[in-house]
Amino acid sequence: MRLAWLVLLPIGTLFAQVNLKEISDAELAKGVQLIRAKDYSSEDPMELVKKYQGLRVTDVVDALQAIGLQDIGSMNNTIRPLWRDHTDKLAHRIYGVAVTAQFVPTNKPGSQVEWSYEKFRKWHGHWYGAYAQGAFARLLKPGTILVIDGHDITNVGYCGSNNSLDWISRGAAGVVTNGGCRDTDEIILERIPVYAAYTSHGTRPGRIELASINIPVSVGGVLVRPYDMVVADGDGVVVVPREVAERVAEIAWDIAKGDKEGRRKLYEKTGRKPDATVR
Repeated sequence: MRLAWLVLLPIGTLFAQVNLKEISDAELAKGVQLIRAKDYSSEDPMELVKKYQGLRVTDVVDALQAIGLQDIGSMNNTIRPLWRDHTDKLAHRIYGVAVTAQFVPTNKPGSQVEWSYEKFRKWHGHWYGAYAQGAFARLLKPGTILVIDGHDITNVGYCGSNNSLDWISRGAAGVVTNGGCRDTDEIILERIPVYAAYTSHGTRPGRIELASINIPVSVGGVLVRPYDMVVADGDGVVVVPREVAERVAEIAWDIAKGDKEGRRKLYEKTGRKPDATVR
């Protein structure tokens, strides 16, 4: 028996809480962010990511259960990989800490049908710059995953072949969104890992506005805070609260090693050639 599985962390003492009694009415009226977490922006995310690389979503989900966080962090099955790699590389599998962006429906008027194409292009470019620019890209670097909350707005492609390639060029491991993805043929050819709820077509102007950057969001029925650990593979996406991320990684590896040992013996028994999943 692996006794480490049985050790429960003092979960209640790990997560920051806001005392509403200490917030004035004036502060409430202006708006208050109640879900807070430690700022990890000065840390190198790769230090944590390296502890997860090679793990499966199922290993991580089982480890979360082992510390009392059963059914916490698992995105619902609408968030699926756009493509899957069927080689030993498993290039669709990604690991990173979350950089979050939230888009909301706009209440501003859209383009005018009587405009010339030149006027449309000017309006279109202005909307991107003023209301829906991707400033969150400046936070992307190796060890990060962009998590986009699209509020179930179905007529917009939140990531396309151009912007997703830009995000990858900055070091992001991939994209996770409850919104849609467009230019999917190109994204698949470019081998950019995208986990999305559906495919879609439209651009941002006239449809959505960027509401926030790097605050807690809800994607796939899961709370995602900046710098929480994200793991995604063919089974979907799981988010690990940063407070318990290192402990979860330790337990997940114990689970994964036990699984590999058992399957390796079955490979030998059935005459299968060992692959990366049992090495």
